[in-house]
Amino acid sequence: MLRGIYNNVDFYKKALDGTWERHKAITNNIANENTPNYKRKVVTFEDQLKQSIQNSRINLMKTHEKHIGSGTSNFAPRIMEDKSTSYRLDGNNVNSDTESANLAINNIMYDTLIKQVIGEFDKIKNVIAEGSK
Repeated sequence: MLRGIYNNVDFYKKALDGTWERHKAITNNIANENTPNYKRKVVTFEDQLKQSIQNSRINLMKTHEKHIGSGTSNFAPRIMEDKSTSYRLDGNNVNSDTESANLAINNIMYDTLIKQVIGEFDKIKNVIAEGSK
């Protein structure tokens, strides 16, 4: 039953992993703004997390080691290259204004997730404190 206490923390960890990968991709895009033929990288993970929530509600049970697991155990953020046509002559498709805005949005998401994790550990701490009375 102890495992159930940390389900939310595990979920937030996966979301934090995704936002961290996105942060690295965005900063890499900004660093390569002037690199000829560089194509920006995009990281997606939200759909995987949504699917893991739906799978956990179904309560899938693995009866064989080759079965697809439920939850976030197979989670890995997807890093894709945006091969859309560039408006620049050098073939680069990085727009620094767009990347800066994406970085700000990602930072807000990361900070919010950190606050959620702190809240989860505060709940656990409160349960332990109340239980010791």
